[in-house]
Amino acid sequence: MSTLGRRRWGKTIVMDALPIVAVDLTAIPANAVGVGRYVQGFLGSMTDADTATFSLRGLARVEDQRKFVSDTVQVGPSGSRLKRLVWEQTGLPRYLRRSGVAVHHGVHYTLPLMTARGRDIKTVATIHDCTFFDHPEWHQRSKAIMFRHAIRSAAKRADALICVSQFTADRLLAHTSPKQDIHVIPHGVDTMRFCPTESLTQSQLVDDQAALERLGLDAGQYVLYVGTLEPRKGVAQLIGAFDRVAARHPDVKLVLAGKRGWGLDVIDCALDVAKHRDRIVELGFVADDDVAVLYRGARVVTYPSEEEGFGLPALEAIACGAPLITTSGSAIEEAVGDAAILVKPDDQSQLADAIDALLHESPDALANAQRRERGIQRAQLATWHASSLAHAAVYRSLL
Repeated sequence: MSTLGRRRWGKTIVMDALPIVAVDLTAIPANAVGVGRYVQGFLGSMTDADTATFSLRGLARVEDQRKFVSDTVQVGPSGSRLKRLVWEQTGLPRYLRRSGVAVHHGVHYTLPLMTARGRDIKTVATIHDCTFFDHPEWHQRSKAIMFRHAIRSAAKRADALICVSQFTADRLLAHTSPKQDIHVIPHGVDTMRFCPTESLTQSQLVDDQAALERLGLDAGQYVLYVGTLEPRKGVAQLIGAFDRVAARHPDVKLVLAGKRGWGLDVIDCALDVAKHRDRIVELGFVADDDVAVLYRGARVVTYPSEEEGFGLPALEAIACGAPLITTSGSAIEEAVGDAAILVKPDDQSQLADAIDALLHESPDALANAQRRERGIQRAQLATWHASSLAHAAVYRSLL
């Protein structure tokens, strides 16, 4: 075991254990989307050298056998979100004190109130977005109320805050008055998995083709969306935009890859009235390896979300060299820069025109190729290891 020093008790030399940094994994869903991808990314890229001055421990639910961290203990309860949140405010503080934890990281907005600032246990909270304040209508009412309270509490009590983009940090400052430092740490992208076609071996190309056949798709013959199906993602607008141009591109499908979330009435209504409903494919949740295949095989990738705290699917799409259409005015634009075509959120007409232009392979072929190359290069600089180093630096600053 690594040590910080030695103490001599009589003739026995006792090695001091490293301080423990505990990372709360209990909010991660079974399918590691959203916060799961974030935790999987930065913890999975954290090396022994990064953690030389502390011991990293994951705190998981009792039924969760995943090892995001090699030292993982199953302490959180199974069951509903409410049960988990009650445990976070009661059982978790007791565990942290009994286990001698030095720093506790709440990766999904929330922290136990009993580990307030000034106590022996330092706390870190990650804030992913502030739409609970700016657009509560995009969330279930109870969830919006709860997370507004959690974010205000974290801003008041945490010893350090992590925001996944400058956009999110700015919105947090607009709604709260944190006294502690805000560390902007962007997400990374796994460029071994999310990479362009030209980076693949012949064997990998064969695997890609087999995966597309298994999914019932042909390369270059679909417009793709990857993400949860919920109101703020702009899926209904995308369905309408595709329906506008589908007649001019009879061999192209619209593929929706992602689990069904909440507030689906508007999406189901858009599907019901779509004239080309038979060419809209819902794949449901798709594993990471298949997502990369879908990006590489898409004629066009769209991510028309009205607002994001980061927009990881957009970054992963350009890493694969996919022609991307996404929205301006939020953290997505910050993530992709000039490597995507940007349209106004909630503008179905502009989205339809952008899709139509890319499907037509317009005279802007050179501009499209240059945009593609910028995207690949941009993604290669956005590594999860850089994110890991920044997280480790935050932990060390509190020890």
